[in-house]
Amino acid sequence: MKLPELGGEFAFIDRIARQPKNKNVLKGIGDDCAVVQINDNKLHLYTVDMLVEGNHFSTDYFTPYNIGIKAMESNVSDIASMGGKVLYGLVSLALPDDISVEFLDEFYRGMYDAAKRYSFDIIGGDTTGGDRMTVSITLVGEVSPSCLRLRSMAEVGDLIVASGALGGSMAGLRLFQKNIKGCQEVKRYHTTPECSMNRLDKIVPIAKAMADVSDGLASEVRNICKESNVGAKIIKNKIPLCDGVQETAELIGEDPYDYALFGGEDFKLIYTVAPENKNKITGTVVGEIIAGKDVMLDDKKLNKFGWNHFTATIKGTI
Repeated sequence: MKLPELGGEFAFIDRIARQPKNKNVLKGIGDDCAVVQINDNKLHLYTVDMLVEGNHFSTDYFTPYNIGIKAMESNVSDIASMGGKVLYGLVSLALPDDISVEFLDEFYRGMYDAAKRYSFDIIGGDTTGGDRMTVSITLVGEVSPSCLRLRSMAEVGDLIVASGALGGSMAGLRLFQKNIKGCQEVKRYHTTPECSMNRLDKIVPIAKAMADVSDGLASEVRNICKESNVGAKIIKNKIPLCDGVQETAELIGEDPYDYALFGGEDFKLIYTVAPENKNKITGTVVGEIIAGKDVMLDDKKLNKFGWNHFTATIKGTI
């Protein structure tokens, strides 16, 4: 059986997941980060993300600096989704023979600029050769037990909130794919994303379940529902769209809400909030947690949930 026949990334994760034997591992596979108890007052968060040339970026329209920014922001977003801050980063690279030193200098400048934004150091890694550039980043984060947020913390009646506007990354990608000139502000959503780490001080005190939008709003809501054993209803016209997304979709002849629901790589946060905290929300209410296990878009059950890492590439369409 080939990987696409298995049912995608999440079916593969379910297949390989095992219950941790170490009692200090509070959360293993199944969330944006693994969680390990260090002492009564401190938890460590561990996350690793891989970016592969041709799947996550193209040098046709990503500068080396852009690649460094995107690689680091996508990982920091995972730590943010657990309520934590980043302590350290490690970077491993597979590099083709024809890559230049100047390219790598700019790539690392992007990574170091992102690390500086969130006040952590890159402290190690590894390099090897390969047919195309592959970037693997491991981050170690920290969170207090009272601030830890998991996908499994949602309850029926909670509101679903997006921390920021969505759909920008896919809109930018579609402009590149269609070779449409101009529209630089929209294209920037794809090449230089910025996560919601710096909004955590307002989000964490009221948030319950959280996830970061790496694979699309629909996919992240589905992940929360799966871990919390609940259902959800997303209200389509409540989804906040990045500036320029509506115009981009109209230009190409596509649905702008598909970009937000199924496109991914916006790296904003999706979190749930008890209704009594509605007036304290940072972001936009896009739906609610309901009984059952289905994810609904308005009154229709969703059967499509976004990016499939085993079948999709940046050359494909949604």
